[in-house]
Amino acid sequence: MPNSEYRSVLSKQAVAFIVNLASQKQIKVLDIADRIAFAPERISDISQPDAEGRLIESLLIDEFLFTYWVDHAAREVQITEINEA
Repeated sequence: MPNSEYRSVLSKQAVAFIVNLASQKQIKVLDIADRIAFAPERISDISQPDAEGRLIESLLIDEFLFTYWVDHAAREVQITEINEA
C-alpha cells in the first residue's frame, strides 16, 4: 500500500485486464498501480490532453503500459487502461 495520500482507482477495463492475468502478474500489476499513486508527480513516457482537458499519462513499467490521469482534488490516480507491452 502506498504511503502517499493518493490512491489508485482502476477502471472496469483495467480490472478486466488484471483478472485475466496469472495470479503472480496480478499482484505485480496491482503493486505497480500503487507505486504510480505513491508518486503521481512522476514524469510519464507520454502525456496528452483528452477531450475534457485532463492530462492523460502513459507510463511503461516492466512489461506493462499504464494509461491514467491524476485527480488532484480527489487525490486519486485514475488508471483507465493497462496493456502488456
